[in-house]
Amino acid sequence: MSTPTTPTLSPKYTLPRKMQHLVIDEKGRPVPWFVAWHDGKPEFRAMDRKKYVKAIRERLCWVCGTKLETRFAFLAGPMCGINRTSAEPPSHIECARWSAINCPFLVNPNMVRRQDEEINNAAQVHAAPGIAIMRNPGVAMVWITREYEIFNDQKGKPLIMMGRAQEVEWYCRGRAATRAEVEESIDSGIGALELYARREEGGMEALNKARRQFQKLLPARRDT
Repeated sequence: MSTPTTPTLSPKYTLPRKMQHLVIDEKGRPVPWFVAWHDGKPEFRAMDRKKYVKAIRERLCWVCGTKLETRFAFLAGPMCGINRTSAEPPSHIECARWSAINCPFLVNPNMVRRQDEEINNAAQVHAAPGIAIMRNPGVAMVWITREYEIFNDQKGKPLIMMGRAQEVEWYCRGRAATRAEVEESIDSGIGALELYARREEGGMEALNKARRQFQKLLPARRDT
């Protein structure tokens, strides 16, 4: 009879100090604190709702689950940067940065969300607060700020207004993203925000203003 072995971290990962206590799954991947568990296995596509509440109330890092400090990092796509909202609580800067570089979904722009009867895009759009855009944005944004505010959307569900950005970092395929990559992501996703903006008086004007302001946070252009 074989002796069960404890999963070990894959050699390709080097974890920040704050993440070193996380559970390692059978494939050698660290399991972020927010991930839901089903039948003793992590379901990376789903968050634990109880941990969402706990993270907000106690100001805990969304990735490692330990206390946040004085600066907060939101990991999201560029559409969240334009409207300055996030459906997920913030993380430590190093935890958000590690996730942007190592999360398989964020690293591979061509990867799509695996769907089944339990977890699928239609169900997530219905359940999600705000404007849920169920796509791979192709680039990952780390929005660093000193403040944020919780508010309810028009469906009475909680959303987070990210504070003024002190810094914004951009990643694509596990490295720093180029301005062209970020602009391509914006161009391919802005239609979803425009769809909602056109439903409200002055919505497009407000969206265009927000987009112009957001342009200042994109990576610098590179000389060719």
